Amino acid sequence: MSEYEQVRKKKLVLKGEKPKTKKRKRSKVDGDKKGEVEVDHDSIKHGGWSKISDLTELTPTVAIEFRDRCYLKALDNGLFTLGAPHDEGEGPSPEEILTAFVLNDTKISLKSGYGMYLSVDKKERVVARTEAVGALEQWEPIFQDGKVAILGSTGCFISVDEDDDIICNKKTAGPMEYCQIRHLAKKEEDPYKDVPQEEQGTLEDIEVNYVKKFQKFQDKKMRLSKDKVSVLKKAKDEGQLHETLLDRRSKMKADRYCK
Repeated sequence: MSEYEQVRKKKLVLKGEKPKTKKRKRSKVDGDKKGEVEVDHDSIKHGGWSKISDLTELTPTVAIEFRDRCYLKALDNGLFTLGAPHDEGEGPSPEEILTAFVLNDTKISLKSGYGMYLSVDKKERVVARTEAVGALEQWEPIFQDGKVAILGSTGCFISVDEDDDIICNKKTAGPMEYCQIRHLAKKEEDPYKDVPQEEQGTLEDIEVNYVKKFQKFQDKKMRLSKDKVSVLKKAKDEGQLHETLLDRRSKMKADRYCK
């Protein structure tokens, strides 16, 4: 068995630590026990960036966290360092954000914000200087007991040295190799996702939107109906909003499709 295979199959041994069962706090919604929802307090502390527990959770936009709220940071010379600690509730900076690609069930590739793939150079440094994925650009995240270590194709783990430079020369994983892979939590669905642009906002906004869209005056000055907005609310409830809007524009002669 090759040296790489021996390293790959080893588990992360956390000396003096016992496996901990992950507990999530819950908050009640309007006092209804059936309406309980999970609150990811860890994600909130990291600006909405959640840690993943296996590759099935991986999304393209990621950040690699060493220590508390310190992220792997790309430099313009292709090297990496450990970024400064962020305040609670703050996410990673743009140069600390990577793009991840799943290659198979165990391996991924990572691209820096400069458009280059992460690999290991002859000095055992983590660098991003290649434009394509080869053997050196493949990485294997190993998950165990809530901790992660990222194994390179050289059989060594990504690590942080005493100068906060990012290297890859440790055959076994220890505190300097433990990290978290974080990705942005899912955003709430846009309530206006399937609503036309003209119909977004209040009824007053909607009327202005349609006047802007169909006005025929070359001076571009809007002519709005002086009738009460409550008329629009009633029309909306009765399913006649568009007809009422057209009628109001017609009275103001503010629609190029009006006779």
